[in-house]
Amino acid sequence: MAQVGGIFTSFDIAASALRAERARMNVHANNLANVNTIHDRYGENNPYHRKLIAFKPGNPSMTGSEYLGVEVDSIIDDYDTDLQRRYMPNHPDADLEGYVKFPNVNPTLEMVDMMVAQRAFEANLTSFEAAKTIFTGALRIIA
Repeated sequence: MAQVGGIFTSFDIAASALRAERARMNVHANNLANVNTIHDRYGENNPYHRKLIAFKPGNPSMTGSEYLGVEVDSIIDDYDTDLQRRYMPNHPDADLEGYVKFPNVNPTLEMVDMMVAQRAFEANLTSFEAAKTIFTGALRIIA
């Protein structure tokens, strides 16, 4: 059973979701920024691999409970999706068949995922604002 926190728990829950969604938007922005990155930091032909983010329920550092809120569980490289191959026989990184490996980043998918993250961020911001309105109303009643 979920623990019920203090009067600020709803703020903490919404804030944990805002942080998680911001992290998700950052991951998608990073993927888009590296859509044509075919070399690693050492200059080797090692294309960028799309990053995937996973959340887990609970955020004890913010909500005081392992049942309330959300936090980033992991950010991993996507090695399950094949790298793109483009026929570019004159490119210095082309293989024997004339293909160059490019990142497994699909810009359309990244933009759709980023819009979903943006909508989730906005929904949690609305939740935060609603909690603030309720809290302010309760203070007016008390005062």
